[in-house]
Amino acid sequence: MYPDMVHEEVVYQNPFLCMRIWQIRDERQRETQCDWHYHKEVEFLLIQEGELSVQLPEEEFSLRAGDLAVFGSKEPHTTRPSDDKTLCYIVFQLDLKKHLDQSTVSNMRYFSEVLRPLSKLNYIFREHQNVRMDAARLIIDIHEEMQRKETGYELAVSAKIKELLLILLRHDSKKMLHYHDDPLIERIIPALEYIDRHLAEKISIEDMTRQVNISYYYFVKLFKKALGMSFTDYVNFKRIKRAEQLLLTEDLSIMEIADRVGIANLGHFYEMFKRFNHCSPKQFKYKLKDSINGGEFG
Repeated sequence: MYPDMVHEEVVYQNPFLCMRIWQIRDERQRETQCDWHYHKEVEFLLIQEGELSVQLPEEEFSLRAGDLAVFGSKEPHTTRPSDDKTLCYIVFQLDLKKHLDQSTVSNMRYFSEVLRPLSKLNYIFREHQNVRMDAARLIIDIHEEMQRKETGYELAVSAKIKELLLILLRHDSKKMLHYHDDPLIERIIPALEYIDRHLAEKISIEDMTRQVNISYYYFVKLFKKALGMSFTDYVNFKRIKRAEQLLLTEDLSIMEIADRVGIANLGHFYEMFKRFNHCSPKQFKYKLKDSINGGEFG
């Protein structure tokens, strides 16, 4: 759709650690922002000098020296220097799933992004200076370990990654990660995962009951109580979120996108899209195009 949108394939510095970390220092005059891009890896940005504007599909904010932000897996984002001063920052990308062994894999459910992207955790860094400083120190340590590659650096890096995840988990006071602590949601997680995998297909409540092995009427009540929305509303929500990503990342017509997310009736697709975004798909697309050209950043 846009020549600026990039599906970034992350090349790992160490294939066993499944990560890449590097420092960017730029002292040039800059007029253009980083392309819109996304990747399956989670990304951390640590600003060491200067200021960087960050935009997600639903949020825009600035990062200054000492600030830190995290972006979720496959979450489109773009950055742009806020001024012409020296800019220095660390980019840390990693596949979280590869860093949890048999003793810790149960904690992966907290980072699965079933209901919301990890960028929702950025409030932790904004509100808690001590947490931000601790997390920043870990990222700097990881960068230094990867630079020096001393004996046992893989152990050091792996341990620091787990500590970074623990910081997020322990300080998530708004429970952005902890929805799995709710036994009701825990009960329907197989159904939520099934929905994610089959959005392009017809999804029925009967399909869901087979996933969680409960009756039709009990599932309907349980789903609404657990998520605060009906099964139908949730499926529509997930389909529109997938459509937003396709608008950002694929050169497809609106009809093709509607078909890709399992909404065969184009009129119904428009209705659902406007319900969740308060604009049409075309308006959504041009709004993002304007931001790519710098309009949203002024």
